[in-house]
Amino acid sequence: MKRIGVMTFLHNDNYGSILQAWALQQVLTDLGYETEHIDYAPSRQEKIRNLLMSGNSPRLILEGMRKRSAAGKMHGGFDGFRSRYIATSMPCHDHKALIRQADRYDVLVCGSDQIWSPVWLNPAYFLDFASGPKVAYAPSLGVKELPSLRKQKRMARLVKRFNAVSVREQEGAALISRMTGRAPDVLPDPVILLPKERWQCIMDIRLPQEKYLLCYFIGDHPDYWRHVGAVASREGLAVRVIPRTEGARQSGYTLEEDVPPERWLALLNGAAHVVTDSFHGASFSAILNRSCTILRRYREEDPESKNSRIDQLLRNLGVESLEAPEWTQVNARLGELAAQGRSWLKGAVSQAAQEAAAAGKT
Repeated sequence: MKRIGVMTFLHNDNYGSILQAWALQQVLTDLGYETEHIDYAPSRQEKIRNLLMSGNSPRLILEGMRKRSAAGKMHGGFDGFRSRYIATSMPCHDHKALIRQADRYDVLVCGSDQIWSPVWLNPAYFLDFASGPKVAYAPSLGVKELPSLRKQKRMARLVKRFNAVSVREQEGAALISRMTGRAPDVLPDPVILLPKERWQCIMDIRLPQEKYLLCYFIGDHPDYWRHVGAVASREGLAVRVIPRTEGARQSGYTLEEDVPPERWLALLNGAAHVVTDSFHGASFSAILNRSCTILRRYREEDPESKNSRIDQLLRNLGVESLEAPEWTQVNARLGELAAQGRSWLKGAVSQAAQEAAAAGKT
């Protein structure tokens, strides 16, 4: 049995990140591979080294601290999910540890989520530490504009080393093509590759008894709450909020505190309506057939806008919104996308392993 090592975000305590990681692990296991995630938890020194080498803005560290402070620390929530559901390697705190760990796998896979964002560029998520076969499954750049020339050159060198490359958004594919001359495939986020029934297997079954509107926001815009009030009033719903920002905590609505990923899924599944600015909040609303109002977190003219993620999701599903779509059509499209992603992943990993074997690397 071939051993697969997966490299993605595991420690940013974000629902979408951890659930897409679990989904990719499940799909690779379904395909017959022994799969584990490389437990990359960079030390402070590693973060500083990458900040200096990649030309990232120091404000990213401050923004991360602010967001974690507003969201609070869920003791046992994400850690508990990782220990129960995510197969991981020994912790790797720097590049030397990653190099040692890479030798344990026949093929390395990176993806998905915004691991290729030029805003917080980190070559580790391009598998720069590995010399063996490498596959990129649907990493997201998250932006529509080319980064600085320095970052373009570095990203181009890294991408060219992959055996097979796909990305999550058409906008990202266009940027990769311009930087490298290589046109990657566009494939769905790993959460799309699993049907609703697989997600329901890990949900917390406890739910509020009332009919409710669920709010889950990554951004902190006062105007969000006008939309929430309008939908709740129109549909006669109570409002429950999973707070990740200070604005959410001050909203005056019922807060769902210390929500682990299993309960986050259950709250989405039980909601009469979801209002979110989150790509994965919208994705799971589609998977679970929940009516969803999607709010745009970024101005369209913002060069760091990540609205392309939502644009791609709606394009994939063939709808203009998720507020009242034809669910039969959405479900049929979800099935097609899942089959497409699974087929690509199976072929890419198999081909990469064969090429490595022919070259005497495995």
